[in-house]
Amino acid sequence: MGRLEGRVALVTGGGDGIGRAVVERYVHEGAKVVVLERDKRLATAIEHAHPGRVAAVIGDVRDPATHLTATECGLDTFGQLDVYVGNVGVYDFGAKLDDLQITQLPGAFHELFATNVLGYLLGVRAASAALRESRGSIILTSSSSGSYAGGGGALYVASKHAVVGLVRQLAYEFAPDVRVNAIAPGATRTGLTGVAGLGGDRRLREETRLLDSIATTIPLGFVSDPEQHAGLYVALACPDDTGFITGAVFPSDGGLEVRGRRPARRPGRQDKP
Repeated sequence: MGRLEGRVALVTGGGDGIGRAVVERYVHEGAKVVVLERDKRLATAIEHAHPGRVAAVIGDVRDPATHLTATECGLDTFGQLDVYVGNVGVYDFGAKLDDLQITQLPGAFHELFATNVLGYLLGVRAASAALRESRGSIILTSSSSGSYAGGGGALYVASKHAVVGLVRQLAYEFAPDVRVNAIAPGATRTGLTGVAGLGGDRRLREETRLLDSIATTIPLGFVSDPEQHAGLYVALACPDDTGFITGAVFPSDGGLEVRGRRPARRPGRQDKP
């Protein structure tokens, strides 16, 4: 038996990147999963990869009806809902406030916050009754940008700080029935895209020069792959492992709090005791 045997999860953005890695690990650990995915091709692929274990719903996280459909899918198809993973996000590719036209700000703000913050609120609200009944777990994907400046522009960093506040407030409101926590990945090779006018046609995993530059600022010295975060999502979904944890944000960022990187060892060099 896996750690999530008999449990049912709903993962938004589960067709690619961290969401896809979480779905794969959840299935491996015995869970059944509803995937909410905007891209029909990705939704079909993940569903076909796990027949009978994954059910896909196609829709946009900014649409309330989509979340209701996804929750109903979990209840109708698998009979319950134990875990909600809010994972969809968009990026501003580090756009500085002074580099934006004032007329760009309203549209970019509403698109980014509607996806990164409102999308979580809608998903949690749609699933709340089912999660209270199962005494389940809510897991939101935050970011290292929820704690540190410089990992994005003003819009993205503000949205991820908002997610941290959301986790704490929801943990307060949902206790003692549902645990609410977040994982804060650092730079990761995913298909993360930008908002319209701010890198909307770019994908983070394809930005090799940007990722290589970021890697030099990470104490562990490399940019992560989505699979390297998935174990934390398993642990937070498993009440045997984390049943006494709520309102917490777990960093998975290569050690940014260290705030520096040790010099690389020269070939043949030995450190003195």
